[in-house]
Amino acid sequence: MSGWEYAYAVAHVRALESNLLSGADIEQMTALKDDGQVLAYLKERGWGDDSGDSAEDILSAERKKTWALMRDLKVDPKVFEIFSYPALYHNLKAAVKASCITDKHPGVFYDDNEYGEERMMRILQDKDYGALPDHMQAAAEEAYSTLLHTRDGQLCDIIIDRAQLVATEEAGLASKEQIIRDYAQRFVAVSDIKIAARAALTGKSREFLTRALAPSSGISIENLMNAASSGLPAVIEYLRETSYAGAAAALEDSPSAFERWCDDQIIEAIRPQKYVACTAGPVIAYLLARENEIKMARIILTAKANDLPDEAIRERTRKMYV
Repeated sequence: MSGWEYAYAVAHVRALESNLLSGADIEQMTALKDDGQVLAYLKERGWGDDSGDSAEDILSAERKKTWALMRDLKVDPKVFEIFSYPALYHNLKAAVKASCITDKHPGVFYDDNEYGEERMMRILQDKDYGALPDHMQAAAEEAYSTLLHTRDGQLCDIIIDRAQLVATEEAGLASKEQIIRDYAQRFVAVSDIKIAARAALTGKSREFLTRALAPSSGISIENLMNAASSGLPAVIEYLRETSYAGAAAALEDSPSAFERWCDDQIIEAIRPQKYVACTAGPVIAYLLARENEIKMARIILTAKANDLPDEAIRERTRKMYV
């Protein structure tokens, strides 16, 4: 699409941005008594549909609405492909485990994409790996075979998670859209930092790090691996010398502060799109902003359902796009 062809889509999402949850909305939701009141607040803002009134029903409905909007805007679907990877690889992971461990797998699939539960399960049952996108075929076969023979669920997760990161990095490098390149670089680097930090905390081996970390144009995997092999203080020290120095401060603060910092990186990457017109950038930014607010609503609902104090919830709140 040309710049002028993007004009309608950008104008449409600009109008919708005013309906996004703001920091003030998040504070109001945090101050509510329980998850029931939070759900009522979201429904008053138009969240949910006639599929059900549970938290999962409402959050799932909002995600489906968002992707339906992306299709309605007539933007080239290839622009959004990289952002479908989390759901796509999640479905692969769920299908592998369902095929190898149990036939019971209710509610663990995203069915708002072309590789939903039914199709993904059939592909694995038939071992028709060629029916999957090129970037996940080898990982699907390896993960299925590994779990079938070892029953090692963690190793299965590592294989699939790394494949997702590799696919994201490659898609970012190949994209002509600056926002996609920025998103991919930041997403993969932050994911690698998460893996390294957790590995350092739990004393994982270098072999684990070699299998789990993915190539990244945003950070030196070799240096990150060396630091993680020496422990969390070494990871923090290394990160201080990189463009991800904020991760070091967050790691020193608390686990929740670190998780918040990780998620906030995506919002930081897309914020400049609020001042851009006639490109795919603002549309992509809106998609990611919607994903972020749905995740934030889930965090608050889960916290309220588990009677966490408001202050603990505030420690988990993320930056919002508006």
